[in-house]
Amino acid sequence: MKNIGLYLHIPFCKSKCPYCDFYSFSGKDTEKDAYTQVLKERILSSISTLQRKGDTLYIGGGTPSALGAENLQILVETCKSDFLTDDAEITVECNPHGLNEDFFKTLYNCGVNRISLGLQSAVDSERRTLGRLSARNQVEIAVKTAQKIGFENITLDVMLGIPNQTEKSLNETLNFCLSLGVPHISAYMLKLEENTFFYKNKHKYNFPDDDLTADLYLQMCETLESKGIIQYEISNFAKAGFESRHNLKYWHCEEYLGLGPSAHSFLDGKRFYYDRDFESFMNGNSPIQDGMGGDFTEYAMLNLRLVEGLNEEKVFERFGHNIPQEIYDKSQIFIDNGYMTKTENGIALTRKGFLISNSILAEIL
Repeated sequence: MKNIGLYLHIPFCKSKCPYCDFYSFSGKDTEKDAYTQVLKERILSSISTLQRKGDTLYIGGGTPSALGAENLQILVETCKSDFLTDDAEITVECNPHGLNEDFFKTLYNCGVNRISLGLQSAVDSERRTLGRLSARNQVEIAVKTAQKIGFENITLDVMLGIPNQTEKSLNETLNFCLSLGVPHISAYMLKLEENTFFYKNKHKYNFPDDDLTADLYLQMCETLESKGIIQYEISNFAKAGFESRHNLKYWHCEEYLGLGPSAHSFLDGKRFYYDRDFESFMNGNSPIQDGMGGDFTEYAMLNLRLVEGLNEEKVFERFGHNIPQEIYDKSQIFIDNGYMTKTENGIALTRKGFLISNSILAEIL
């Protein structure tokens, strides 16, 4: 059986950013320690039940670094003890605020080999609007400290379409990322989620319109590509060999287990998730079943997020049939207008198509 991915959700954050709709809260130190032990028990129980190996571990949130290096070490070593393969990719998301050399040393020494840092913007005025606690220079210190310890695989998160963002300010952010030599950048367009501060107060902010946001996206793609950081998914860019192996499992519709409040899973053709409720998870409540997953439509939708697109050979290997002719027929109008392309062995969205991917996927699938 193929190896799976493991996602651990850490629901703690020092403060809530105005754009964030992920499940998180501040949490006390006692809650963090107790959660670590409960999560450790869930990991061991799952490993015993699954009888599977994992080749990726992604610790996300929330802000995993808020859990503390010692607690993160406990979780990583628990996973490594009898679950992760020797070559596993182990990622921890971190907020650059307050991280020191000892923090990175602890993570590096216990086997973490990939760090994801929340930059969002390198322009301090934009960072303040986004609720980021650290200044640009603190992000730079965090990256350089991690590199000094030995971390080569570092990714920075960038946001597009944020208040007051311009082509000039985005260029400043991208140049900052490039100057640090990180091999991976994730760049997400801001979506105003209903439960966020930004959504409730959107009339107070100067958000770029759709046309400017599209221009910013194309500017970012071209700038990064010119420096050898190549787009491989709608929102992700990497130097060769530094693509996120864990996230590729999602986009290839492969199996993964998620543990923690709000964490989702896909195993044995079934999807399930834990409620967005800390106490519920701590009390041992079971995940909520979310139906079957992994059919052709879902597989096609996820694979078309990738630059490589939908591949005939991989479709046949998984489903025993080719890409339906109906999909090729429906794609033709988008191919003719530059939103899609016919590849050597399938179809793919172009960069222009990525900008309206949801509409295109709804039409052809």
